[in-house]
Amino acid sequence: MRRRGFTMIELLVTLAILGFLVAMAAPRYFGNLDKAKEDVLREDLYVLRDAIDKFYADRNKYPDALDDLVTQHYLRKVPVDPFTQSAHSWVAIPPPDPSMGAVADVRSGAPNTGRDGTWLKDW
Repeated sequence: MRRRGFTMIELLVTLAILGFLVAMAAPRYFGNLDKAKEDVLREDLYVLRDAIDKFYADRNKYPDALDDLVTQHYLRKVPVDPFTQSAHSWVAIPPPDPSMGAVADVRSGAPNTGRDGTWLKDW
């Protein structure tokens, strides 16, 4: 009586087809992953800068730290930088006059470049 099952050739052909499909899909997946991180970074920068501007409009000075935005209820929490995976990697840009506070703008602390070739720290 003959046993039913797959031959080695059938298994190799199936694995080759699966490998080809994965090789075609992987670059798209990782490209979309990078695009999503960049979109999240742009949104986080927009939210942080908007909160800084509202803080300044209400108090006529900039916050002394990003955590002040949370304690004064301008933000629920400081967002996490999607590239560094940390809420403490933001780079605070001080205003020209140091007596006005310490955080007039914020930038990413990520050392990467975006898909357009610009440095993320310059956004």
